[in-house]
Amino acid sequence: MRLQNKLKGLTTALMVFFTMVGFAQQPYKQTLKLMGSRFDITVVASDAVKGNEYIDNAVSEITRIEKLISSWDENSQTSAINKNAGIEPVKVDLELFSLIERAIGISKLTDGAFDISYASMDRIWHFDGSMTVMPPENKIKASVAKVGFQNIVLDKVNTTVFLKLEGMKIGFGAIGKGYAADKAKALLIEKGVVSGIINASGDMNTWGKQPDGTAWKVAITNPMNKNKVFALLPITNGAVVTSGNYEKYVNFKGKRYTHIIDPRTGYPSSGIISVTVFAPKAELADALATSVFVMGKEAGLDRINQLPKIECIIIDDKGNIIKSNNIEIDKL
Repeated sequence: MRLQNKLKGLTTALMVFFTMVGFAQQPYKQTLKLMGSRFDITVVASDAVKGNEYIDNAVSEITRIEKLISSWDENSQTSAINKNAGIEPVKVDLELFSLIERAIGISKLTDGAFDISYASMDRIWHFDGSMTVMPPENKIKASVAKVGFQNIVLDKVNTTVFLKLEGMKIGFGAIGKGYAADKAKALLIEKGVVSGIINASGDMNTWGKQPDGTAWKVAITNPMNKNKVFALLPITNGAVVTSGNYEKYVNFKGKRYTHIIDPRTGYPSSGIISVTVFAPKAELADALATSVFVMGKEAGLDRINQLPKIECIIIDDKGNIIKSNNIEIDKL
């Protein structure tokens, strides 16, 4: 009996030991190129085999999304919509239909500052140092002639999408990576991953906590010095997206014009150099970060303050920091 008790005690001790040491939850990370961008995928798992398996699942999901929404892939449903602009409606998967429907909803919310039909714009602005004068006003006006979310016609019954104008195009450059990160996160949670972080080239999507029980922390780059971090913000279940234009811009007559173009006017946004948006989903944060740039400080902040569970930090071209009503940041 004593021997049995000793063996039982030893077994229990070994189980505790292996739980603490051999099967402790740890973060596992991979950096990959997906959707033409850098993705850093981190999951918390009991071992490397499981961790890598989860990351493979996330990669498969992101690749699936890319095939659905890519306007560069001639075989994608998005390309089919664009090819049939001004000709006929195209039947699409409910998933793509719903994404387009939500995008139009954001367009309405932002008075057209966000618009997936921006893909129709003629590229007349160049931010590679080759521009020496502003494009003529008539060219700027003509560049957005086929842009307008009002010309995207959705048929819910038949799940078809029709672009009214010939030559019109839609693209998901300002929302696609965020959406893919959301879908990968949802899949991993469904598979039992208790914690992780997906960084889709600056679109951060987190859930759970780090193995030591602390919150994931997101670094906000200092737009005045991109090699320095401006602030660290804890986030446990949500998305953070930072849009910056401190690298791509031109100066004309003392005014700075950035690579983020207003789809309503054809003119680049000005006055802001960095926008960070916090939202429950990366898709929404992605779209709103771009929208705030276009809307400007006052209008952008006013709109953010009206939205539940959405916060933002704006840094203007003078280095001033403007925050939404309910945000707390730890400056470094």
